[in-house]
Amino acid sequence: MLDSAARSSDQGLDILNAGHFPVFSGGDHSIAMGTVSAVARHCAASGKPVFVLWIDAHADFNTPTTSPSGNLHGMPLALLCGEEEFGAEYRGPWLGRVDPKNVAVIGARSIDREERRLLAARGVDTIDMRRIDEMGVVALMRGFLDKVKAAGGHLHVSLDVDAMDPSIAPGGGTLVPGGLSYREAHLIMEMLHDSGVVGSLDVVELNPFLDHGGKSATLLVDLVASLFGRQIMGEEPGPVAFITEGEIEV
Repeated sequence: MLDSAARSSDQGLDILNAGHFPVFSGGDHSIAMGTVSAVARHCAASGKPVFVLWIDAHADFNTPTTSPSGNLHGMPLALLCGEEEFGAEYRGPWLGRVDPKNVAVIGARSIDREERRLLAARGVDTIDMRRIDEMGVVALMRGFLDKVKAAGGHLHVSLDVDAMDPSIAPGGGTLVPGGLSYREAHLIMEMLHDSGVVGSLDVVELNPFLDHGGKSATLLVDLVASLFGRQIMGEEPGPVAFITEGEIEV
C-alpha cells in the first residue's frame, strides 16, 4: 500500500508540474496518502498553500493509538496533517504535509471518540450533518471557499461515495445513514466549480459488487461532471488527466 502511495505521489506530481488537473480514482480512501502528498509537494515547491475538502461520512483522522480497529483506511488524513505516531515506514520524500487548519471535512456523521478530540485539537473544520441540517451547504461552503480564495490556495477535493446517503449511493463498504442528498451533493460540486480554486480530485470507495445496478457509479460520474462545469444550460467541460491503479490517462 505504501509503495502504491509513493507511486501515486510521484505520478500526481508529474501531472501537476505539467500544468494539468489530475483526477485520482481508487478503492480505499487511503490512496489519499499518495494523492494529497502529490498536491502538497507541488504546492510546497510553488509556495502556494494547499487546502483539502474531505467529502466523507468519516473524518479518517485516527492514528495507530486512537483507532479502535487499527485499519489504515481510517488514518490517511491524520498522516497527511503531520501526526507523529506513524512509524518510519510512513516517511519518505513521497510524503507531503497539509496544515490541518486548511482542511474541512464535510458530510461527517461517523467519528470515533478520540478522533473527535484530535480533530478539535488540530483545528480541522469538521462540518457534520447536524451543521448542514441547520445552516445548509451554501453558507458552509462559502465560508470555506472564501478562506481558500483569500489565501490564493490550491484546493484538493477528496470525494468518498459514502458521503452521500445510502439511499442514493449504496455502492460503498462503510455506509452510514443520514448522508448528503442528491441535490446537496450536486450543489457542493457546482459551488466548487464556480469557485475556480479546485486543482485536483480524488474519487474513492466505490465497490461495484455492492452497487445496485450502477446507481452509485452513475451518481459519481454526474457529480464529477458538475465539478467540471456541466450545467443544465452551459458548455461541456474540457479534458483532464486521470490516474487509475497506477496508470496515467489524459
